[in-house]
Amino acid sequence: MLIDSHAHLDSPRYNGDRAQMLRRAADAGVGAVLSIGIGEGPAEMHQALDLCREFNGQPSMPRLYASAGIYPHSTTDADDAAIAKLDGLLQQPEVIACGEIGLDYYHEGAAHDVQRAGLIRQLEVAAQRKRPILIHCRPKDGAFDAWNHLFLVLDTYWRHTGLGGVMHCFGGEWEQAQRSLDMGFLISFAGNLTYAKAQPLRDVAARVPLDGMLVETDAPWLAPGASRGKRNEPAMVTETADVLASVKGVAAQELAEATTKNFERLFSLRSGMGN
Repeated sequence: MLIDSHAHLDSPRYNGDRAQMLRRAADAGVGAVLSIGIGEGPAEMHQALDLCREFNGQPSMPRLYASAGIYPHSTTDADDAAIAKLDGLLQQPEVIACGEIGLDYYHEGAAHDVQRAGLIRQLEVAAQRKRPILIHCRPKDGAFDAWNHLFLVLDTYWRHTGLGGVMHCFGGEWEQAQRSLDMGFLISFAGNLTYAKAQPLRDVAARVPLDGMLVETDAPWLAPGASRGKRNEPAMVTETADVLASVKGVAAQELAEATTKNFERLFSLRSGMGN
């Protein structure tokens, strides 16, 4: 069984075939999906939970879990009401993580100080509710300021909790991977690992221990390999997992078992998940 540790299942791009898309995932051997609850802003961060309650229990579908969080460029809307909504969502049993949250200096959007303040507020809520975090960190090409600012915040406001989290769609170098692992984070690899020009990322993945990694789609974006540029979906996580297994020099089954155990351990879930 594989777990897609990060997919935006509430995307409007699935409105026409969401149930069929989830069945394709199950047919491909995906046993669970973490549905990311950021929507287009705080007003929609409940939608991932809604999908859990709609589809869990239906036959021939993966088990769904949810997260809730305020994306870096949505932190301009991280007012008291939004933070209160986040707090309420993190108290729901299906909502196992806070995220994706973090820093994005690549795209123009929320000012950097606003992003950092919004991140800190969410870390405080996640710590209170004892939920691991899902981190988005993207600097401008060739820069490391977003990573440096992120680790400064995490060292101050998160490391002491021991709750850890996931470095989602990891795109950093080994130094950032090592610092993340040392802080109890798992490194999650998405479809961009499979791209022809991604050898530096594959070199990093080769150094990440099996007990420190996850696989994801970041669907509907970042479709792997031959499907690049098309709509991604959880069934396609198998292609990324196959490449990651090859990079690690292990069988696909061993990679699947390891990443499943890592997911269950981080989020304190029982083994043998399924709908």
